[in-house]
Amino acid sequence: MPVTGDHATRARVPLRERVRQELQSRIVDGRLLPGDRIFEQDLAAELGVSRVPVREAIRMLQSEGFVDVPPGRRGVFVRGLDRRQAQELFEVREALEVHAARLAAERAESGDVAALADLAEQARRAFEAGEIEAMSDANAAFHDTLVQLSGNELLATMLEPLHGRLAYLFRMNLEPDRVCREHEELQAAISAGDADRAAAVAKQHVLSSRRMVLERMLP
Repeated sequence: MPVTGDHATRARVPLRERVRQELQSRIVDGRLLPGDRIFEQDLAAELGVSRVPVREAIRMLQSEGFVDVPPGRRGVFVRGLDRRQAQELFEVREALEVHAARLAAERAESGDVAALADLAEQARRAFEAGEIEAMSDANAAFHDTLVQLSGNELLATMLEPLHGRLAYLFRMNLEPDRVCREHEELQAAISAGDADRAAAVAKQHVLSSRRMVLERMLP
């Protein structure tokens, strides 16, 4: 399955990045599970590329915490998140996303908030239809859009490396109704320009999600 996409877009994205995106997508959506081995040669043949961009993509994913290349073992293995890593991820998310919510309520314009409302509605419809993957995608896009609405490019840059791992956690959602409800409350606070309320809802959302995820993980 060669790496595909719009020709103009592909021309702007380095090959190693396209391979990284494809491999990360397989890890995040569960096609590749923690402990699975990745064979460079097989992946290169499947994607229709040489082994060079595959190696470069694997190095990038290793630095992002998605794969391990254990010393003394031949091969590359998908890495899962342990409790410590998940806890650290939520601590960073709390610090940055709560502030992003406050800034979004202060700065976002009506057209921007409409996009946020649309994503919350997409997630709700997907949940009610039992379309879990579509709901997870809409929820991930909701968080990405929220950060963009903060109007702080440095904040967005700081959160960018976390997107893949956050998407991985979004698929551990055992409380879809609660997540949809909190997104709707957060969107309403931002739409009303209520910065204090937006920050409070965002913090509660992160804390509830942390509890949900950590309860599923072994001690």
